[in-house]
Amino acid sequence: MPHRLFYPATQRNRDAIFSILKQFLPQQGNVLEIASGSGEHVIHFAQSCPDLNWQPSDLDPDCLKSIQSWIEHTGLKNIHSPLSLDTTSNANWPQTELDALICINMIHISPWEATIALMKKAAHYLKEDGFLYLYGPYKRNSQHTAPSNVAFEQWLKEKDPRFGVRAMEEVEAEAAKNGLKLAHVYDMPANNFSLVFHPA
Repeated sequence: MPHRLFYPATQRNRDAIFSILKQFLPQQGNVLEIASGSGEHVIHFAQSCPDLNWQPSDLDPDCLKSIQSWIEHTGLKNIHSPLSLDTTSNANWPQTELDALICINMIHISPWEATIALMKKAAHYLKEDGFLYLYGPYKRNSQHTAPSNVAFEQWLKEKDPRFGVRAMEEVEAEAAKNGLKLAHVYDMPANNFSLVFHPA
């Protein structure tokens, strides 16, 4: 399929991410992924959890084509066609309660307003026993956790001044405003973190 994108980072981190997710995912239910990118993550997760319904999404037209091409290539029946979703808009959002909301490598490469809106959406859509999962680089105590992240943030801000490696405490505070509690923090490879939030 000519539209399938391949992200090397996804190949490297998908197993480590799934090792965290599988601790919290139910046997059955509905999972929405925000900013699915190439679609390789959701394909990997859906193959491992065939009884869960997976809903990928993105804003980039090329990513949406790639996700759909991956779904067709694998023939998986538990993944819905991707949605064009923006956390700051109410358009196209599913009308079902969610067991999980997953967002990998978006918060640092989007305006802060997208994170504010993500927390509001998570509070609205998650079931009482559901969870929000975030993955990516974060500052801790407002300090970078690795020298490479200093250079990475500089690159992000050159790309768009609104982007940047966020302080974990600020993300936690925004979640708390919406009744979400940061329950688990996991150190991940390549100076990244997994954050798991539950409705308080």
